[in-house]
Amino acid sequence: MKKMRLWVVTVAMALGATLVTVGAQQPAPASGQAADQTAQGLKQYSKTLIDVDYQAANLRTVLRTLAEIGGINLVIDPSVPAVAPVDLKLTQVPWDQVMDVILRSAQLTYELEGPVLRVLTREAMTKEKQSEVDQKKATRQAADLITSRVRLNYANAAEVKKLLETARLISSEGTVDVDERTNMLIIKDSPRVLADLQDVISELDRPEPQVEIEAKIMQTNRDTAKALGVQWGLNGRVAPDLGNTTGAAFPNNGTLTGRVSDQGPVTQGPTKAATAVNLPVTGATSALGISMGAINGAFGIDVAITALERQGKVKILSTPRVTTQNNKQAEVTQGFQIPIQTTQNNTVSVTFKDAALKLLVTPQITGANTVIMKIILENGQPDFSRAVNGNPSINTQRAETQVQVADGVMTVIGGIIQSTDTNNVDSTPGLSSIPIFSWLFKRTDTRSESQELMIFITPRIIR
Repeated sequence: MKKMRLWVVTVAMALGATLVTVGAQQPAPASGQAADQTAQGLKQYSKTLIDVDYQAANLRTVLRTLAEIGGINLVIDPSVPAVAPVDLKLTQVPWDQVMDVILRSAQLTYELEGPVLRVLTREAMTKEKQSEVDQKKATRQAADLITSRVRLNYANAAEVKKLLETARLISSEGTVDVDERTNMLIIKDSPRVLADLQDVISELDRPEPQVEIEAKIMQTNRDTAKALGVQWGLNGRVAPDLGNTTGAAFPNNGTLTGRVSDQGPVTQGPTKAATAVNLPVTGATSALGISMGAINGAFGIDVAITALERQGKVKILSTPRVTTQNNKQAEVTQGFQIPIQTTQNNTVSVTFKDAALKLLVTPQITGANTVIMKIILENGQPDFSRAVNGNPSINTQRAETQVQVADGVMTVIGGIIQSTDTNNVDSTPGLSSIPIFSWLFKRTDTRSESQELMIFITPRIIR
């Protein structure tokens, strides 16, 4: 077997000294074999090992030297810097690996086309690729794109356009525009894409069923009250003019008063004395008074019994009804607005607040013949008994929910029951505990109030 000698080649360069030592442990490959290695790319390094030592060498000159060693055709793009130093020292490294290291160190890339290696910057490569894409896109647009006009009958053209763009049904070369006056889509795309879009648009442009929603609001107020009160007093005198005295020098006469003032004066004696027991029923609708006394007015008793019993029942039924399309919110309001006056910085302003029955509903029809409804119902009524600065408060019942109901079936979406029981007893201390006669010294007031609110919803699909 023949041994290859070690060749040392020294090349003088304009920008620095270059020492290239070419060493081989095997015969040099034939020309056909070198071409095959070149076509395989720089990443599959050859077996030709070299020693390199570059100091401030010119980049372009170094690349040309390596191309001569590897026996390849080299094209250096104008984007490669004309003046760029190379500092490198490697021992027994394949020549194409040396070139690969230098390219990566200089932020360069390459393009291999057959036996020709083209070196250029990464930015230049990116611009070329993008330019090719734009050119191909423009060529396809000019050759393949056609225009189609689609007039919509039920769907909104702007909403359909947004859906087509969001779902990416339009190709990258295609466009879609909207003519709001005629509710028309103007689409420009390839024939294949247009055929698919026609099917999608025909599915979207269909009449939607409507939903009639009927709400029933039933409010019941019950009020019962029972009250029993008593007023009584007495009047007695001991005086010589009445013929009865104490029989002592002092006191020789005296007066004991305590009577119901509104029962009228007795024949003699005080006419407006205080009441001994004064526990009447406020706003009583029934009363019984008894007045007894002696002929000479020496003694008198007045008794007044007042009583009240009340029962009240109020039923309010509201039936708002509204019809809307599928997946479209509807609102119906019945009532009035209350002016609220406020003063700030000596400026009087008036704002209005709703006190009304309001129904907001968004229906969604399912394939199972049911309706999913998002419901907001509010019932507001002014309450002048709780006014502040002349502005009434608003008694509000509100329900917000989402339910699924079959077509034509009534369902309860909410209910509120509020009850109040009151029992008041006013009495005279100690005396009100006397058995049997305790009623003469106390007043009883029993009240019961209840409010009930029920809300019913019935959806009906109109196809």
